[in-house]
Amino acid sequence: MALVKWDPFAELEGMSDRLNRLISRSAWPTRSEEALVTADWAPAVDIQETDKEFVIKAELPEVKREEVKVSIKDGVLTIEGERKLDREDKSKKFHRVERFYGKFVRSFTMPENTDEKSVRADFKEGVLNVRIAKVEAVRPKAIEVKVA
Repeated sequence: MALVKWDPFAELEGMSDRLNRLISRSAWPTRSEEALVTADWAPAVDIQETDKEFVIKAELPEVKREEVKVSIKDGVLTIEGERKLDREDKSKKFHRVERFYGKFVRSFTMPENTDEKSVRADFKEGVLNVRIAKVEAVRPKAIEVKVA
């Protein structure tokens, strides 16, 4: 086994990263349904908007499709699942484990112009793509007022 020189600044940077992730995950939700959920980790997510839909891309490397659940209720989209670490194999010896494993949950409040019935999800090469179509916003009708 090789000796590695301890770098206190790397340790501080790692603690800072973990603290930032904890703080960003525990921000107050905008709807009561987005309750704070304790999870082991949170996958990185990109949210894009086009003229016709919203696209949410979540990085889920080494997560099986069967371990991912996508749901939407009352305007809140939730992605949850689990990435498992197989430590049962006695022939492997771990020297460092820096990636996150365990259960994850991400929730997002969707804008009112989304169609909850149109949610589609596909999972390819460790990336979950969730698509939600937009509905045309109802515009108030102008009524002409006549003076009698």
